[in-house]
Amino acid sequence: MLRHYGVDLLDWYRDRLTARRLATLVKYLPHDSNLAHELHGESADWSVGEHLLAHIADQLAEANWMFATVNRDEDAEPLDFPEPLPRPGVPAPARPGEEPDHAAAQLPDPEQLSRFFAQP
Repeated sequence: MLRHYGVDLLDWYRDRLTARRLATLVKYLPHDSNLAHELHGESADWSVGEHLLAHIADQLAEANWMFATVNRDEDAEPLDFPEPLPRPGVPAPARPGEEPDHAAAQLPDPEQLSRFFAQP
């Protein structure tokens, strides 16, 4: 609170800061705040802009891979598909031709599904 707004949290205890104002300040803390890091872990480090830049870099790497694959000698060994840039808090996507990692996607197993649908 003090770092971003210049407001001492003890002001709430001293009756100089209302609960409503405190709730508003906490709700709109920036993504680089300590609270955001505590709640969201590494995901708080990246904003939408960083995710978009990583996506653009991945698309450019794939386009370069496609261009190199199309323009290579037919007898040459195939090129490896480029690895996507790792993103904090996001499981790595499945590569083309691979099965997705169900543990990373946190899909329910058949037993959990049957218990869920058996409930009234």
